[in-house]
This record gives sequence, C-alpha cells and structure tokens, in this order.
Amino acid sequence: MTIRIQPSILSADFVNFERDFESISAADGIHVDVMDGHFVPNMTFGLPMVKRMQEISKLPLDVHLMIEKPDFWAAKYAELGVFSTTVHYEACLDPRKIAKDIRSNGSRAGIAIKPGTKVQDIAKFIEFYDQVLVMSVEPGFGGQSFIESSVEKVIESKILLEGRDIWLQIDGGVDETNIAVLAEAGVDTFVAGSAVFKAADRNAQIELLRSLALEGSHKH
Repeated sequence: MTIRIQPSILSADFVNFERDFESISAADGIHVDVMDGHFVPNMTFGLPMVKRMQEISKLPLDVHLMIEKPDFWAAKYAELGVFSTTVHYEACLDPRKIAKDIRSNGSRAGIAIKPGTKVQDIAKFIEFYDQVLVMSVEPGFGGQSFIESSVEKVIESKILLEGRDIWLQIDGGVDETNIAVLAEAGVDTFVAGSAVFKAADRNAQIELLRSLALEGSHKH
C-alpha cells in the first residue's frame, strides 16, 4: 500500500506560506483547508490565495472545501490546476454532478464526511470519486483531539471501497500515537497539521509518520 503524508497548512504561518512549504518538502502533498465561516465556524482563505499557493507550491495541493455551496465553488477551485478538490457530502446538493465538474477541470474529486455522518450515506456516490475523506475531528479548527470512533469508520469505509482504486484519507488529530493503527485499518492518505508543524525538523517528522504508517499498513 502506498502511504501519503499531506501536512495541513491550517497549522502553518499564513504570512509565510512559501517558507513553510519549503519546510515540508518531504511530504507527498499539501492539504489546503478552505473555510467560509458558514459551513464551519472559522474562516481561512478563498480562491485568490489558493491560486497563489498553486503558483508557488512544488508539491500537489489537496484542497478541502469546508464551505457552503460547493456545487458552485468546487469547479472554480479545480480550474486552478490543484491536484485534488474535496467537498463535504453534508453541503452538496448533487454529489454526482460536483464530482463530474471537478474531474472535467482536471482535478481528482474527493468527498468528505463529518464525524456525525454515516459512511453508508455516501455509498451510492462512491464510484464518482477518487478519494474519501473521513474527518476524525469536527471540521473548523486545527489542533483538536482525535475522535477514537473514527477508526471504526475507517474500517467501514475500507470495506465500502474494496476493489476500487479510491484513496482513503483521514484528517484530524493524526499524529505518531495513532497513525499506525489508522494505516492498519486501511487509511493510505494522512492529513497531519500540528503533528508536523510543531516539530523542529518538519521533514524528519514527516518521515517518522510515514514509517509508522508503513509499519501499520503491513499488519493490514
């Protein structure tokens, strides 16, 4: 199983993105949380900032839209040339059409579910997406504690994705204490924010997380 570590820039210095991007060059991608202050009680940035990130980043951008009206906005983010664009099932009017719009703009399509949403709710849309994101904290703020029941949701998701070429991603409270268990449960793509950015040597921390995840995946 390929293991991917994608640091979340929610934990980065918003005034020094270029410098912070360089400090995580060992990562497999950069997770970009777009929040509108409506779907979640926090605001980050919008299209112009993500456009600029796309211009300066040497790594693929994994854009996570925690916003209202993703049916309108998702294609606009995909158009920027980002690697993947993830929408929240809870905010979508037409998950099938959104996936098609994202893909037609050359981006991978992702669908995310909040802790309170059942995996079964997205079962009928799975085939239209390239990745599923299980939120292991309530979306909105970085640095929250991992919700333990998320491991069970990962196992459910893995069963649902069996035989399909769809990445299984987790976001929220991922660190060196739980990454191996999550990899064993079936996660292949890990979003880690404070666990990476708090480290003195961020690239060494990324490599540590990757090696722990690989260990766990071999037990899978």
